[in-house]
Amino acid sequence: MEFAEKVKKIVRVIPKGKLLTYKLVAQKAGNVRAARAVGSVLNQAFRNGERLPCFRVVRSNGQVGGYALGEKEKIKRLKEEGVKIKGKRVVDIGQYLF
Repeated sequence: MEFAEKVKKIVRVIPKGKLLTYKLVAQKAGNVRAARAVGSVLNQAFRNGERLPCFRVVRSNGQVGGYALGEKEKIKRLKEEGVKIKGKRVVDIGQYLF
């Protein structure tokens, strides 16, 4: 299975209210140094009409990061799932990691 397919498979199973970082997704997909590529894979999947819960993938420092539908929408969706956010950063990211 190629990297992009592994990324999508990993992201599909992130439960509601839980998060992974781009780095953790890259690591689980077999290439710890490909965190930026994870974002590209998710963006391309969205453009291709694939509906993945990619809003559940955030930066390692807790910042929510980018989202095809905009940062405000990503924050809204995370909050709806019970993730506490202050500004543009997840509060105590460790408690939400999957």
